[in-house]
Amino acid sequence: MSSSYRYVLLDVFTDTALEGNQLAVFPEAPELAAGEMQRLARELNLSETVFVRPPQQGGDAHVRIFTPAAELPFAGHPVLGSAIVVGGELGLEQVTLETGAGPVPVALNARSEPVSSGWMRQPIPTWGPYEREAELLAALGVERSRLPVEAYVNGPTHVSVELADEDAVVALTPDTRALNALGEVGVSCFAGSGGHWKTRVFAPGLGVAEDPATGSAAGPLAVHLARHGRIGFGEEIEIRQGAEVGRPSRLLARTAGSGDAIERVEVGGSAVIVARGEFLLG
Repeated sequence: MSSSYRYVLLDVFTDTALEGNQLAVFPEAPELAAGEMQRLARELNLSETVFVRPPQQGGDAHVRIFTPAAELPFAGHPVLGSAIVVGGELGLEQVTLETGAGPVPVALNARSEPVSSGWMRQPIPTWGPYEREAELLAALGVERSRLPVEAYVNGPTHVSVELADEDAVVALTPDTRALNALGEVGVSCFAGSGGHWKTRVFAPGLGVAEDPATGSAAGPLAVHLARHGRIGFGEEIEIRQGAEVGRPSRLLARTAGSGDAIERVEVGGSAVIVARGEFLLG
């Protein structure tokens, strides 16, 4: 006998359908094995696919997040999109999702389906110098980064590279094969000033050549900018991403604390529900 698994398709970090970062959420998938989840993520071929399971540690739901190539302990737009789906189904305005990187609370704003929005409190990242800086810059085709090239880990690993201006970010044509050789890392290239920043994120080692919107990199970007004096702690920034792949996205981020002690990292944005369906598995 076949089993059916319903899913919701969202565009995340946008309030406009067919923009932002696509996400599939399976709201009820408790019996699927890891291999089956990975195959479904590969079948959908989106940046990420989420499978919602019963909570295990007092949250509202447990989520498992898959790219087409691998499972992630945490990722930004999957958590925001999943929280919107779970919150809608349970009638909640505050949702705590259990992830592989720990519980992530998400505050949802007043719903007006198909568009909703919210803010997630992300895991506080660790960071340090990126040891393969020369290989990375060569793969990007750039000579240097204006700020130190550092790796941030909040589940996935994102390496921050600051370019001279937004035009330099737009002009990037990285060597995807060379980036893939660096392994399971995302490369966050950015430029801007004050409250407005432009980013592009490349993650071929995770099965995503270029990501339209990367919530897990947005929080570390706010930390990176605050630590190096580009913005103040507590200052909210707007991040634009995805135009180069035809999926313009808007993310908001802020961090509180100090360079020695980060107290809070938050990322916010909107999402649009664009489709619902089901998979029939024999």
